[in-house]
Amino acid sequence: MFFGITDYPAFVLAIIVFLAIPGPGNLALISSTGKGGIAGGLAATLGVILGDQVLMWAAVAGVAALLAAAPTVFAVVQWLGAAYLAWLGWKMLSAKPGDAPVLQIRPRQYLQQALFITLLNPKAIVFYMAFFPLFVDPARHQGLLTFGTMAATIAALTFAYGLIVTLLTYFLAEQIRRMPAISRGLEKLAGVVLIGFGIKLALSR
Repeated sequence: MFFGITDYPAFVLAIIVFLAIPGPGNLALISSTGKGGIAGGLAATLGVILGDQVLMWAAVAGVAALLAAAPTVFAVVQWLGAAYLAWLGWKMLSAKPGDAPVLQIRPRQYLQQALFITLLNPKAIVFYMAFFPLFVDPARHQGLLTFGTMAATIAALTFAYGLIVTLLTYFLAEQIRRMPAISRGLEKLAGVVLIGFGIKLALSR
């Protein structure tokens, strides 16, 4: 138990898996780096962090209300969250190779565009609403300290991930474009991990 967070190492691993899932946020980082270099990639990373914080604290407001008013409903939300993670993992495993959506990233607007891409990403919105309840111990959570620790952890991991993606894209752009099989393999692996998380968290309730 770490500040009321259930299984903190698993929480950290789940965030890393979520960050690695191919989607609009990753495409924004790669596109911004391609057009604006390392500065563009880091600006986009900050935009993703800001967008995540907005979504996280919106989710926290709902979770806090459920903890205070309806413990039974909170438990249902936890089960639904575990089911959602498993469903998301299955969708990733069963996905067919196809063209990724193309983001029209405009120069010198990397932070703003990454922010709005994150805020308008339905998968991110649903993920955070399902995600937070899974790692909160209703009996031992410490309110703002628990949620603040979770938010700070996600921000730090997102920055580290964004920095790595930016540097890899900047220095290995051509090689990355030539390895689509590796990208698909990582997506399948992330799907397996998410299914495992869903099952583990459902059985631990």
